[in-house]
Amino acid sequence: MPARLLYTGQVVVDLVMALDALPRSGGDVLASSATFETGGGFNVMAAACRNGLQTFYLGRHGKGRFGDLARQAMLAEGIAIAVPASDEQDTGLSVALIEPSAERSFISYVGAEGGLSGRDLFSTVVQSEDYVFVSGYSLLHKHKVWTLLEWLRELPEGASVVFDPGPLVNTPDSIEMQAVLPLITLWTSNGEEALRFTGCETIPDALAQLAQWLNDDALIVVRDGPQGCWIRQGGDTQHVQGFPVTAIDTNGAGDAHAGVLLAGLAAGFSAHQAALRANAAAAIAVTRWGPATAPMAGEVDALLKASID
Repeated sequence: MPARLLYTGQVVVDLVMALDALPRSGGDVLASSATFETGGGFNVMAAACRNGLQTFYLGRHGKGRFGDLARQAMLAEGIAIAVPASDEQDTGLSVALIEPSAERSFISYVGAEGGLSGRDLFSTVVQSEDYVFVSGYSLLHKHKVWTLLEWLRELPEGASVVFDPGPLVNTPDSIEMQAVLPLITLWTSNGEEALRFTGCETIPDALAQLAQWLNDDALIVVRDGPQGCWIRQGGDTQHVQGFPVTAIDTNGAGDAHAGVLLAGLAAGFSAHQAALRANAAAAIAVTRWGPATAPMAGEVDALLKASID
């Protein structure tokens, strides 16, 4: 059976606002634009789907205005929704504030996606070829984390557990993180997250520290902005070149990278080749406004070809 992406994180709706500068406490500023976009884990899944990887959303989604937006967006991308809509609350909302530098700040409210049950997860049969994506945000949701961890321990041999710590998981010391570390077969994060999590000062040092905590054959991928990314597996560390561009919005670039990376690995590319494709996808994504700006596979191919010609 072909590999699939099973995403266990959270899909939310982003209110994306562009502004000249963040307001001071108690202040007020005018935004130059404001749009509602489906975001969170949707960005990873959309990137994977656009690059040929069949994708299932195993998280919860609510009934209401935001839940409707989230489901419409997922169905439009071809993402299969494995769990019925929750009757108790709507999907959560995240306000994304984008500055002229393309830096973004978030204010989030947790909705139905913050919960999960064993029934939700066991509705999908996991195959040994599958990639099971775990978001660090899930470790912070008390109505989700222990159900998720119990389910992860029961995965079939061969299934890959992909972990993205995100900006809020800062240490390996929590009970939840200690339970996840032995299960991870693929780590993906940006450089800042990796340095904060490991307490290291350089990305190569962070890769070495992560390798000590993870399984010997785990693939570790750490993004380094326009410089590309670093990968480490089996004691071998490599830098994979980036594609310098003029960024207008970095929102969702890391998600595009993660989704295209997994699609590449599932298609049989080597770790280096998949990472190079992911770097190209992230470079394209930051030249577009909005959170779910991952390119299609053909666009990635074109940029790779242009970089060689």
